Amino acid sequence: MSRFNKISHKQKLLAPAGDFISLKAAIDAGADEVYFGIKGLNMRAGAKNFEIEDLNKIVKICHDNNAKALLAMNTIIYEDELKKVESLIINAKKIGVDAIICWDFSVIEFCKKHNMKIHISTQASLSNYSAIRSLKKNYPNVERIVLARECSLIDIKDINNKLQKERINVEVEVFIHGAMCVSESGRCFMSQEIFGKSANRGECLQPCRRLYEVYLKDSEEGHGLLLGKDYVMSPKDLCAMPIIDQIIDSGVAALKIEGRNRNPEYVHTVVSAYRKIIDEYSKNKDINELKKSLLEELKKVYNRGFSTGFYLGKPMNEWTKEYGSSSIETKEHIGKIMNYYPKVSVAEIMIESGSMKENNDIMIQGITTGILKQKAKDMMIDNKKVLKAEKKDMITIKVNSKVRKNDQVYKIKKR
Repeated sequence: MSRFNKISHKQKLLAPAGDFISLKAAIDAGADEVYFGIKGLNMRAGAKNFEIEDLNKIVKICHDNNAKALLAMNTIIYEDELKKVESLIINAKKIGVDAIICWDFSVIEFCKKHNMKIHISTQASLSNYSAIRSLKKNYPNVERIVLARECSLIDIKDINNKLQKERINVEVEVFIHGAMCVSESGRCFMSQEIFGKSANRGECLQPCRRLYEVYLKDSEEGHGLLLGKDYVMSPKDLCAMPIIDQIIDSGVAALKIEGRNRNPEYVHTVVSAYRKIIDEYSKNKDINELKKSLLEELKKVYNRGFSTGFYLGKPMNEWTKEYGSSSIETKEHIGKIMNYYPKVSVAEIMIESGSMKENNDIMIQGITTGILKQKAKDMMIDNKKVLKAEKKDMITIKVNSKVRKNDQVYKIKKR
């Protein structure tokens, strides 16, 4: 059991999970709640996602670790999917899923019918008190609202104050980290128009992330002037670490990390960072130095550069400068675990590609293991100490915690 989850946290920290390794990483890092999708009915169709048959296992893992399991069903639903949707909600309720994240009214109606708790997705673009009040009035099982990402800190405080004043029993959740869409609350039609892949069905191919040439064209003469090349529609990622204390003080009940398409080390690193800062702020209001150090940790995993989004007002010129990640570290697959010897805390590793040196930073990943990061220590081949191992070598190293056969081993490198 994660040591973090023995604590009852005032602000709940939500983590994404696209597979079982990420699920384990999220829980180990201190997530209070984990949200995930089932293939075909969530906004991350490109993620590995889970099968319906996985629901029992997911819920058990979460509940055994004192974490809630939230099922994302936050896409547009078509007529021929209604029976499947209702069946999934009935099954989720029976298994013990804690809430459904949704915004399509067919899903909301089914949740009401079967008395399933509802978390209204950010896709609904809820950004004012009146809309929240109306939803809660008509659907009493709405437990939480995920506000539109375009809301500022002033908006959030105002909404929370009005909800409290009117004693409307609904929680407010906001995103604190992860990708941001150039469109309002992610409701974009660009991918659908160009590729026939709808963002509102979780299939976005992200044409906005590409490099574009910007021309000034004279329609009469037909001449064009190239103004430049840039990523004019690709926003930086949201990172609320610099203002996390202000967000906590705004009265929100839940803080959400985006990233069901991200790898397990992203989940582990980001959740760990926000768990530390949230817990520290509950005890000590002077967190500026910790913010700085954790921001450096966040730079090590996938990011497109960082922005505080709309929290401090409309972001200006917050566009990425390159395609893909700006992370300061990358990983290289080098092998897999062949055996683990618990009495001496030693792992046997087959080097399948590249090489590994003593004191290299390495990462071990597995469905049960989750994420283990450490230095390569006490490397040996045939019981003889070595400083370097090459492809096809079978080596042993000391490990800091239990690993399992077939766990994958990576070398962490600076970019």
